[in-house]
This record gives sequence, structure tokens and C-alpha cells, in this order.
Amino acid sequence: MRRPTEARLTRRRAVAGVLAAGGAVLAAPAVRAAAAPFRLGLTPVFLDSDAVVVDALEAALADLLGRRVVPEQRRTYAEVTQMLLDDAIDGAWLCGYPYLQHRDALDVAAVPVWRGRPLYQSYLIVHRDDPARSLADLEGSFHAFSDPDSNSGYLVTASDLARMGRRPEEFFSRVIFTYGHRNVVRAVASGLVRSGSVDGYVWEVLNDREPAITARTRVIARSEWLGFPPFCVHRSRVGEPAIEAFRKALLALHRTGPGRRALALLELDRMTPATPGLFAGIAARMRLIRRA
Repeated sequence: MRRPTEARLTRRRAVAGVLAAGGAVLAAPAVRAAAAPFRLGLTPVFLDSDAVVVDALEAALADLLGRRVVPEQRRTYAEVTQMLLDDAIDGAWLCGYPYLQHRDALDVAAVPVWRGRPLYQSYLIVHRDDPARSLADLEGSFHAFSDPDSNSGYLVTASDLARMGRRPEEFFSRVIFTYGHRNVVRAVASGLVRSGSVDGYVWEVLNDREPAITARTRVIARSEWLGFPPFCVHRSRVGEPAIEAFRKALLALHRTGPGRRALALLELDRMTPATPGLFAGIAARMRLIRRA
């Protein structure tokens, strides 16, 4: 017969064993969650499916997050934005225009800094031999936009036309969407279209790396400085460890070797938090087209 002390010890060991087993069961989902990849939405409208750049950004963020980063690339801003709204991805590099369209549901994690500021411009371009000097000179011509949800590749020109009391579909004889800022530049350079609306940052990067293409184009108008395309997350997930880690990783890119490499390939300085009013200029242009 067991003595009372032995019985108590046996019961303690049994309870400890159950607790240990339960702890292991409870810990398993946590381990799996920690190992789950971070899904990052991207679109060729901005990055043009540049594999080297995407791979570098993926590696830099994975290094800082301590987890795998899976790029989820789609053709349009609308597709990537909807994925973020549906929680099918964890974060996305969007444009200020779709961000503002869904600002009640989305939050800015960080904004890229280019040439010292988190700002960029929209360029209106024509072929280098074209005599046009302003948007008004392009009436009745064939024009290329990048994406209907792009600020620099659509909204700026559409709102400039709204100031003139006009709409793109009736001002131009024909319009196309190329779903890539580089594609807009190439279309204008080749003579496929007469003019195009393009991200000034993308045009400048192309001018550095593929000057033979940009040399066949000419910038005839530049917009005011506007908030640079931001990295966004779903507002309902702000405060979650994975989302806050993503925000911190973006802001720390310039402090790591892989991060500096990715930023150099993108020709960006670093990432910064969004400041109040950063996207006010884009919001003002949205109001113009709503009134048109």
C-alpha cells in the first residue's frame, strides 16, 4: 500500500505531465503562426515585375521579420487592394489614390523617401519630336494611362482635365491602360501613342537605367509634389504583432545590408511614417473628378 506522501508525489507528477502535454498542444499553433509567411501584395503598375528588385525586397523584409515573405503579385491596383481588404494578404505596396478610396479600412505602415522626401510627381510625356507643349495641345490624340486607380498614371491628368471641364474619354480620341508605368514610357517612346501619364519617380529611374528609352520622350508637364505610394495594411489588424513587426521592418530597412541593397535597387533613401496631410494633394484631386 502506498504511503500518503508517495500518493501526493504521484498525483503531482501526473498533473505536471498533463500540464506539460497541454502546454505542448497550446504551443504548437503559436509556433506555426510564427512560421507563417508574411503575404505582401505587389503590382507591376509600379514595380513592373522586376524579379531582381522584388527578390531583394522580399529577402530584406524576411531578414528583419524573421519569417518568410511571399510576394503576391497581381496585374492591377484594384486586385491588390481588394486582396488587402479581404485579408487575403497581410500588407501591400499601393498608391495614394486607392489608399484614399479605402482610407476607412486601410492604414499606412510606412512611406518611401525618394531624394530626401516622401514625395513624387506625375509626368505628362510625349514623343521627343512632338510639338505639344501642354495638355491642351493633346486634344483628339491617343493617350496612355497606367492604371485607373493610379494617382500619377491617371488621377492627375483626369483632374487636370476636370479643371478644364473635360473628361479623358471625350478629350482624347482613344485611351489605353498599360498596367505598368514603364509600359507607358515605352508606348510613347515607340510612337504607339502620342502621350502618356506616368509616375515621375519611375520615369527618373528609367532615365538612369534605360536612357535610350526616356531619351525618345519629353516631359511637357509635371504635377505638384504629392505623397509617395505607401505600404498599407488593413486598419482592423493594426496592433497585431505581425503587422507591427512589418511596420518596424519597413522603417529599419536602411539599417541592414539586405535592406540597403533593396533600397539601392529601388533608388529610395529609406522608409518613414506617414505625416498628417501627406496625401492631401491627392485627396483634393479626387474631389475635382467627383465634381466633374
